[in-house]
Amino acid sequence: MTLDDSEAVMIEGAVAPCDILFVCEHASCHFPDAFGDLGLDDAVRRSHVAWDPGALTLTRELATRFDCTLVAGGVSRLLYDCNRPPEAKDAVPAKSEIFEIPGNVDLSEAERRARVTQIYQPFKEAVEQVIEVVHPKAIVTVHSFTPVYHGKQRAVEIGILHDRDTRLADSMLNSMADGPFVTLRNDPYGPEHGVTHSLKAYALPNKLPNVMLEVRNDLLADDAKAAEITDALEAAIAQGMAELRAAGEIS
Repeated sequence: MTLDDSEAVMIEGAVAPCDILFVCEHASCHFPDAFGDLGLDDAVRRSHVAWDPGALTLTRELATRFDCTLVAGGVSRLLYDCNRPPEAKDAVPAKSEIFEIPGNVDLSEAERRARVTQIYQPFKEAVEQVIEVVHPKAIVTVHSFTPVYHGKQRAVEIGILHDRDTRLADSMLNSMADGPFVTLRNDPYGPEHGVTHSLKAYALPNKLPNVMLEVRNDLLADDAKAAEITDALEAAIAQGMAELRAAGEIS
């Protein structure tokens, strides 16, 4: 079972020096033929457990507005979640929310290593190589989340997530505090849920300000709301970058 590296990762925009590297780990619900359908029907393979609906469109728009590069995952996170390290059990989930994933049950170590080699490693190497070329001043990862999780409605509309480095998140939260969207810190997820892997893997070692954005996917499905959210995030990111420059945190 083999997978062409080009299926595992997408790089868009001019790979040239820019202020921000945008990353979208859960951009795609693509299931390459090499892996089959994991025993799932089409509805599940297109649902929020398989990818982050709307996240890639949002990432592309932000990257375009800032004239920056983006790196995105090319296959479903049910095959391998590129926002998890290889040692994480949920990197290849046997269950995601209410859905059992038959094709991920009882994987051998060799099968699991193959997922790492064919999906995670090309993605990781792409991010690291792009960082070496574009020399970003910050890293922003972009996700979406379902409005109902395990039957519970979520009130948060935009989550501003961070790990140990709070610089960009703090500024963005201040900027969006009086905005039209319910915007919360480390909600609906936080570091305790294992979701900040990309920030820890790519931003913290390079001492780059960083933030992980989570947007409720029903809002991204509405063109008018999606445009408002994009405008709000663009303004908050720009303010954060300006404040970091003024403080001498970035050049």
